[in-house]
Amino acid sequence: MSSVLDRTLGILELLSRHGEGLELASIADQLNMPRSAAHRLLVDLVRTGYVRQPRELGSYMLTTKLVSLGLSFLSHSGIVDFSQPLLDRLAEISGELVRLGVVDGERLTWVARAQGARRGLRYDPDMGSDARLSCSSSGLAWMASLSDEEAIALASRQGLGRPEDFGPNAPRTLQEMLAMVHAARERGYSVTVDTYSAGLSAMAAPVRLAGQPAIGVITIAGPTARFTEARMHALAPELLAIAEQMAAASGTSPFFQRSSQARQAAPGRRPIYAE
Repeated sequence: MSSVLDRTLGILELLSRHGEGLELASIADQLNMPRSAAHRLLVDLVRTGYVRQPRELGSYMLTTKLVSLGLSFLSHSGIVDFSQPLLDRLAEISGELVRLGVVDGERLTWVARAQGARRGLRYDPDMGSDARLSCSSSGLAWMASLSDEEAIALASRQGLGRPEDFGPNAPRTLQEMLAMVHAARERGYSVTVDTYSAGLSAMAAPVRLAGQPAIGVITIAGPTARFTEARMHALAPELLAIAEQMAAASGTSPFFQRSSQARQAAPGRRPIYAE
């Protein structure tokens, strides 16, 4: 049976995907818990300010308290301080959306961005989401910094997802994914076209110190009609240069400093990720 903590976090994660809110019955059904249990947890979340119910017997919605916690963490982590000027520069050069994803455990989460597209089609997804490793340029770039065994284990635990949820070129097997990882490892950066979603092209390079797995990933993404493969390969030197500068500057971030110390404390064990 799930613990109270598991159920509470499940409610928060579910509501984070539904900005319009959800009714009690829907929350309980989607999380496979009794409605009485869901109601007790929601009452506690409302009392502590993480959830609100706009009207009596209406839908439950997240408040901005979780957002405030996340922004407070980022402001004290130092990640945005050193990364934003580099992201802005790459966005100006590319004319497309540039994002920084941070490796944290087995998750790759977007934490900063810069929009270079000033007109026409713009790709501008929500921040704070986790990347699907098997079919995103960012996930492939991260896994290219790992061994094949580590990459397969990582993608297997997350899962490939349903084919209909991604683009027509998304890998459908771990073998297909691994071939894309090999190509990214050989080039030093990943390239995807219509894999994460139809009509989207992206490229990514790992942010890594010499001999270490990636601590993050820089991605450039834009509409396939404009952001062609030729354009991506032409931008590769700029992307790799910014990724290298990002890695060199990462030591100024308390978040990455603590992560580096944690790796050094266990020299006999190579993790499947670098935090």
